Amino acid sequence: MILNQDVLIPLFVAFAISVALSPFVIPFLQKLKVGQTEREEGVKSHLKKAGTPTMGGLIILISVAVTSLFYLRRFPRMVPVLFLVVGFGIIGFLDDYLKVVLRRSDGLYPKQKMFGQIIVTTVFIAYIWFMDPSCLELLIPFSGGTVISGTVMRVVAIPLAYFAVIGTVNGVNFTDGLDGLATGVTTMVAVFYTVASLVLGGGIEPLTAAVTGALLGFLLFNVYPAKVFMGDTGSLALGGFVAGSAYMMKMPVFILIVGLIYLVEVLSVIIQVTYFKKTGGKRIFKMAPIHHHFELCGWSETRVVTVFTVITAFLCLLGLVGIG
Repeated sequence: MILNQDVLIPLFVAFAISVALSPFVIPFLQKLKVGQTEREEGVKSHLKKAGTPTMGGLIILISVAVTSLFYLRRFPRMVPVLFLVVGFGIIGFLDDYLKVVLRRSDGLYPKQKMFGQIIVTTVFIAYIWFMDPSCLELLIPFSGGTVISGTVMRVVAIPLAYFAVIGTVNGVNFTDGLDGLATGVTTMVAVFYTVASLVLGGGIEPLTAAVTGALLGFLLFNVYPAKVFMGDTGSLALGGFVAGSAYMMKMPVFILIVGLIYLVEVLSVIIQVTYFKKTGGKRIFKMAPIHHHFELCGWSETRVVTVFTVITAFLCLLGLVGIG
């Protein structure tokens, strides 16, 4: 399994493309003055990050897309996942471009971003509904391979898919707030999906391996102190990857396990905003998303990233146990 060439070759190819592109893309982004902006009311130690090139997710997108193209004919189940990666990546790119190039502080308006996400998700759901409706079934963790299907599943499948895909995409987006955090966490998830695809015969292992390689290459430049950030271009694309891969293997429930960090990040924001509004300005966390809370509690940025990544690695091991 480990020596499977459909895993090793895309892994190394995507890694090589990512590493080779970075020294060219990063200076190009710097020339465009595509720099990160940091809020004055945010974590003070982050103010020094202002001006660091963002939109580095283009490196990940190109590496994954180019590598995957060589495998689409033999692995057609990769098509809908790659569509989500590119589709959400384009939405993220537009958001980044408006914010950092055209200097429109809000980027895409929330309604525009949500509309785009709904459109991309709708095309994805329609594709699997007509081409492979079995992807809407649910493999239950730790059940010995039990799959929920039938009439009841068909009734809840569509709204559940919208919730799972869009929720996951925004969860990964919220996780992208520290040097190497979203990259490290999602690398663990990509490795999990690669093994799961080999075990379950998911037929998407070249893509999951390519994402793993692209992220490892990007991490060389994204680790603290980051030379480049992925921006929404990368985080939304990765969210599409996490959700799409789960659905192609009937594993959206597993996102709650291996993607627990994403869920906690989203919930911390929802809880913070809701409590703030209900209490007239009080806060539960020192700052949300929750990775900033730990920073303000005295944790170093690298410690937060390391802890969150290690937790995800253990959760991925737990997820592998839950498959059988």
